[in-house]
Amino acid sequence: MISSLTTISAPPAPQGEARYRIRGGEPVVGQIRALGAKNFTTKALVAALLGTSPTCLTNVPPIGDVAITREMLVAIGVRVTAEGDALTIDPAALASAQVPIPDSGSNRIPILLLGALLHRFDEVAVPVLGGCRIGERPVDFHLNAIEQFGGIVSTTAEGYLARRRGRLRGTQIKLPYPSVGATETCLFLSVLAEGRSVIANAAIEPEIIDLITMLRAMGAVIFTSAGREIRVEGVPQLWGTRMPILGDRIEAASWACLAGASDGDITVTGINPNNLGNFLAYFQQVGGGFELLDNDSVRFFRRGPLQPTVVETDVYPGFSTDWQQPFAIMLTQANGISIIHETVYENRFGYLKALNALGANTQLTTHCLGGLPCRYRDANHEHSAIIVGPTPLYAEGHEITIPDLRAGLAYIIAAAIAHGTSFIRGVPMLERGYGDVVPRLARMNLKIERIWEA
Repeated sequence: MISSLTTISAPPAPQGEARYRIRGGEPVVGQIRALGAKNFTTKALVAALLGTSPTCLTNVPPIGDVAITREMLVAIGVRVTAEGDALTIDPAALASAQVPIPDSGSNRIPILLLGALLHRFDEVAVPVLGGCRIGERPVDFHLNAIEQFGGIVSTTAEGYLARRRGRLRGTQIKLPYPSVGATETCLFLSVLAEGRSVIANAAIEPEIIDLITMLRAMGAVIFTSAGREIRVEGVPQLWGTRMPILGDRIEAASWACLAGASDGDITVTGINPNNLGNFLAYFQQVGGGFELLDNDSVRFFRRGPLQPTVVETDVYPGFSTDWQQPFAIMLTQANGISIIHETVYENRFGYLKALNALGANTQLTTHCLGGLPCRYRDANHEHSAIIVGPTPLYAEGHEITIPDLRAGLAYIIAAAIAHGTSFIRGVPMLERGYGDVVPRLARMNLKIERIWEA
């Protein structure tokens, strides 16, 4: 059974470089469906390796990061088959603990494989990580967790090596920061470890809660409580399950920002509005409006002139760091001075230079322009942005190169509201997380096309 999920969803590339050509300046109106969440799908693929029987994932997004993760699993002997938007992962033939770098690139999944595979093998090796360059994103949290569960970790020129003698042992671990990735590593380590584990200061993002639900369906015994604490009673065996992928809340918020920035009217389907959390409050605060149409559809529009605000990114349930790029585009059209204080990653504002070239008025500072405790205070990182609006954007013939995944979608929003024609390069970076967005956006009234340059 082979489907479009076997590769990135973009069509086969002619010789040359793919670009997007966007003619903007008009309100964007229409309906678009959010894909399954990238930040859960790839982790669910790893979780499936903990079972002794096949797992079926549904609503799997046809994106590059899923293809990269699947390629890694197949390379170590896992059988992965696709039918429609479903993937079945059968770990029965898993034969190797030497994870290679896929031909199609790398992402940050190898560090999660390190902990998950250590239950099956006495020694596991994974390559150096890939992913977007938006900050240090250290792996120390992951490696320290493995050692606290009884593993032995070393760093090699090629990547990371973990060993164990006997079964991993449950432990009490307090994360220095409620990191999503480190919480996932701790869950993978604890569910099959001997005895009880307590994970304190854990992440509680919707994707983490769904991962816990999936692991419970596989036979794990996991308790959650107030105060970011997760308690796990280790079991000797897990089995496969069936798990739907939740809608991508990052993508859904981006389409909301497109509606707000362009003074458009966009209905987003395939998303649980409960997972948008504080984004909806900020969207309303700046002048956006939304209407709940049913359990998985939200209509976004602008209620009136956009107003400035102060936004501070934070771990869930705070304002997601992945929401700030599209939200910044909307703030360029707000009447006054807005502030974005980035507290999650120290290097997340690289996209603003290209935005200024289109006519935006933004500045960066190393000061903490907000009230939240910040890891980057007095560390000389430009992690606060000042946005002065409203500023019309102009893009006749302007070329923009995508620096990272989330900024890529923000650039599409900027091009959609800019007067004239924009060309966006670096689209493979965008399509790792969103697939081929062109046909989905073109079904609305946005004038976007994929072109090729020799």
